Amino acid sequence: MVIERLAACFQKHFGSNRPRFARAPGRVNLIGEHTDYNEGFVLPVAIDRYVTVAYAPNPDNLSRLCGYSVDFEQSRSAAYGKLGPVSSAPSWFDYAAGMAWALRQEKVALPGLDFVVSGNVPMGAGLSSSAALELAMARAFFDASGTPWDGRLAAKLGQRVENDYIGLKSGIMDQMASSLSECGAAMLLDCRDLSIESVPMPEELTVVVMDTGTRRELATSAYNQRRESCEAAVAAVRHQARSTRALRDVSVELLDAARSSMDETTYRRALHVIRENGRTLDMARSLGQGDIESLDVLMAESHESLRELYEVSSPELDRVVRSARRHPGCRGARMTGAGFGGCAVALVDREHESSFADELRASTAEIYKCEVVSGAEILESGSPS
Repeated sequence: MVIERLAACFQKHFGSNRPRFARAPGRVNLIGEHTDYNEGFVLPVAIDRYVTVAYAPNPDNLSRLCGYSVDFEQSRSAAYGKLGPVSSAPSWFDYAAGMAWALRQEKVALPGLDFVVSGNVPMGAGLSSSAALELAMARAFFDASGTPWDGRLAAKLGQRVENDYIGLKSGIMDQMASSLSECGAAMLLDCRDLSIESVPMPEELTVVVMDTGTRRELATSAYNQRRESCEAAVAAVRHQARSTRALRDVSVELLDAARSSMDETTYRRALHVIRENGRTLDMARSLGQGDIESLDVLMAESHESLRELYEVSSPELDRVVRSARRHPGCRGARMTGAGFGGCAVALVDREHESSFADELRASTAEIYKCEVVSGAEILESGSPS
């Protein structure tokens, strides 16, 4: 059990046998890719892969953070007063320290904290291991400081960690899904006003994640370049419609009217985002109405757009999506996450999930059959883990 292992590790490193425990899930995005930082719509689910932390205020009342990663077999510590944005490739500790930094910016009085962390969210696979770590630490910090839990604020702080502490221009989808998801439901998130609609998942479908085993370093990849292209498209459209704030506000017709003011790559990037927003709303509607037959077309169009217009797919992702869609139990499949490697997601008839997984193992590295779970939580020592 995760809790027992973390408790034993905590006692070994910090000498206490009375830590508390928090965890936060990874997420998989069913549709709505690269729309979040364009103030658009996304449709993620939280999955039963977690980052879990054991934690306790340090006994010496020192104003510092001290952590041990079971997965990296590494200890790190830092005084709160010396925390600041990182200038090199981030480590696991930087995401935890970044949350302390963000909370202190909000004037939350943090106690010095000792923690041990471990997780089974695959790293670099597009399943938001970093957001899960941020939100697990947020839960721990809120609890240790006696601050009432505010999942929406915690998600915003997690995005601040990514943007201002780590230096990645990410949106807020990952943190919102890890923080506020409901068990058994997808989250239709409006990334402009952060309003949420819970979309119950059809009971006859299961979520299957297909990990290609290929990895990308998101902070040093072409991710930021894609975001800059979107910003350039908005700037070009603004000459036609001055009130334009984000690609969320742009129709295909308006984009076409401004096409001469942007290069072809910028146009293609923007066209993907605009159409993807429409597909996301359509898919949420289909899931809510139990219209399973329409899912395949929507997910296939999304994957093709990500491959041809946004250019973030890979040969491995294309191969596994083709294989998935050939299976008779598959109701839709596409790449998921930022791309450049990582995972694809499929919605599969529950009665066919075993045969689907057996068949797909021949064309991908790992298969994860996922339950749709709730967001970040405090665990009692007797809780299942």
